[in-house]
Amino acid sequence: MAFDIDMIKSRYKKMGDAIGAARKIVGKPLTLTEKILYSHLWEGHPTKALARGKDYVDFAPDRVAMQDATAQMALLQFMQAGRPKVAVPSTVHCDHLITAKEGSDTDLTKASSENKEVYDFLSSVSNKYGIGFWKPGAGIIHQVVLENYAFPGGMMIGTDSHTVNAGGLGMVAIGVGGADACDVMAGLPWELKFPKLIGIRLTGKLNGWASAKDVILKVAGILTVKGGTGCIVEYFGPGAETLSCTGKGTICNMGAEIGATTSTFAYDDSMERYLRSTDRADVADAANGIREHLTADKEVYAEPEKYFDQVIEINLSELEPHLNGPFTPDLATPLSKLKEEAAKNGWPTKIEVGLIGSCTNSSYEDIARSASLAEQAIAKGLVPKAEFSITPGSEQVRYTIERDGFIKTFHKMGAKVFANACGPCIGMWSRVGAEKKEKNTIVHSFNRNFQSRNDGNPNTYAFVGSPELVTALAIAGDLNFNPITDKLKNDKGEMVSLDPPIGDELPKKGFAVEDAGYQAPAADGSKVEIKVNPSLDRLQLLDPFTEWDGKDITGLKLLIKAKGKCTTDHISMAGPWLKYRGHLDNISNNLLIGATNFFNTKINEVKNQLTGAYGPVPDTQRAYKAKGIGSIVVGDENYGEGSSREHAAMEPRFLGVRAVLVKSFARIHETNLKKQGMLGLTFANPADYDKIQEDDTIDIIGLTSFTEGKPLTLVLNHKDGSKEEITVNHTYNAQQIEWFKAGSALNIVKKQHGV
Repeated sequence: MAFDIDMIKSRYKKMGDAIGAARKIVGKPLTLTEKILYSHLWEGHPTKALARGKDYVDFAPDRVAMQDATAQMALLQFMQAGRPKVAVPSTVHCDHLITAKEGSDTDLTKASSENKEVYDFLSSVSNKYGIGFWKPGAGIIHQVVLENYAFPGGMMIGTDSHTVNAGGLGMVAIGVGGADACDVMAGLPWELKFPKLIGIRLTGKLNGWASAKDVILKVAGILTVKGGTGCIVEYFGPGAETLSCTGKGTICNMGAEIGATTSTFAYDDSMERYLRSTDRADVADAANGIREHLTADKEVYAEPEKYFDQVIEINLSELEPHLNGPFTPDLATPLSKLKEEAAKNGWPTKIEVGLIGSCTNSSYEDIARSASLAEQAIAKGLVPKAEFSITPGSEQVRYTIERDGFIKTFHKMGAKVFANACGPCIGMWSRVGAEKKEKNTIVHSFNRNFQSRNDGNPNTYAFVGSPELVTALAIAGDLNFNPITDKLKNDKGEMVSLDPPIGDELPKKGFAVEDAGYQAPAADGSKVEIKVNPSLDRLQLLDPFTEWDGKDITGLKLLIKAKGKCTTDHISMAGPWLKYRGHLDNISNNLLIGATNFFNTKINEVKNQLTGAYGPVPDTQRAYKAKGIGSIVVGDENYGEGSSREHAAMEPRFLGVRAVLVKSFARIHETNLKKQGMLGLTFANPADYDKIQEDDTIDIIGLTSFTEGKPLTLVLNHKDGSKEEITVNHTYNAQQIEWFKAGSALNIVKKQHGV
């Protein structure tokens, strides 16, 4: 039986009436996305048609999911909310803190020892507040959610940007910061600007080397890393029905890389097969009972241009395998053009490492198709030229692929199998030689390939592809190799080809597992004690941020004017810093250490206006804080893209940064700034970015009449005594302005619960 089946049945029971009321209010047929959103309104049935891209709306999500790195701060905040138990089903998944190095068993043993303080904290908090706890080694949050919790037509939020993976099972699943999760767990509504809708019509059927991963790699090339911002992407069409459920999950997962709020698919036979295969026949039966509500109205898919803000069409039969990168997941190169592009751009063509797995591509089908290539390589006498590793997505997948002989095949090929965790995908990879910072190329089936992300080396050229293409390229060891047209020399000197990959969508013998790694919470957690040792460096109880003093903010020093791409990895690096996710003071020492300073084009070197000396960003900001001086951060386009990492907002807030001014924001980061009581501002005229000078002292004027839709004024006090005024915009609504005034959204929650 599925987890929370009564909740799911209760949700389904309400959907028909809610959708009918919404259709009547809107006055036209509804997309699947609209059906799910309108049936999850906090107020119940809608009272008006909601304006896409304009109206802020309160929703009632069905559940919350947290991974161990973000869960620490989310639960530290929840502990202050005054609730005895979470208000909605919630889970914690220990997947981010395991470093990949030697192999699964060794790495997991080491992580369990090194992270004991954190795991014990998360386990006890989960036990106390009624939260399901998935132990280290159980698997990656998104794969585990897909296998156990995702259900068609549901709404979920999760403290990880790739929460969107659950769209593969027909959910609206959205990545958020920990403060948002805290609100929902505390029984409060969750706010989101009603999204615009992008429809992607799929026709044809995948064949040969093309895979579901290539769909989203192509879409990323079309929409870029910010083309989906403020939008939900809904896939449909006859081609969509030919994809496996886990293939749909892969597509939705990497929707985070186009900035989309989330992506989703209508309920179909592949989802039913997956639900039944993962021991959730009860969910499949319930979904079948309301099947008409788990897809768009017929008119929508017949004439999508009338109902979506943008429509894209992709013929799967003609889709070519892609490899995206380096340094950004939207630089899409069809396989047939790869050799040409590599030569033109000077990409290193010798592949050092190929890595498959991660939350994006670690399904049974993914591993099976890759294993078919490994079997070919062994049979045809091909020895891989690159290192090769596999990261299974869950213990259920790992156990099943071991039973079916795939792990044995990979070992014969010389591959290393890492723990069921995020590992190299998020920088938790102790890669030998990375410290030398040599220029090199790796290929992987992960989702992100930002500079330094995987191994900490800014000179690693990382390319994203399907597991099967990555496997073929690792065998060849050459970025120029095209498995569709090229041959390889085997150990006998013969030229041999690789046949297209094959693999079952689901295991013929069914899934199997001995210990999935789940720990149920105590029925009564009132007597469970949570201990945080102040003498240790991994966890720190939170103090509330201070309220706004009611005045305009003046005398701000420019901390940094960031140049170019500035993701949450640049603002708050992962990798070795993950261990401090529960200690705000310690992790603040990584504030903006990956950002490039516009004025000297150096990373982590900015001018201290108090001394005139240049030094690391965190040190400079701490010097300002020590003197009681606030500061401002200035950034470029799509500032804060990437992970849901609320630390990227909490760190500057903790160290005394008062505002972030950019050309444009990524959605989650902008919301995180608002939740922590900071000012997230955008240039009314993007060209005003060029007016910011290195020694500027900046005043923010107009806060005493801070209202929705009313711009603010910034006064730039230049070193030479001259002044300039520029206009800046914001997207704060009335509730969010109250967050700013109170010092944070959490401060308001605490007051509401009398804490």
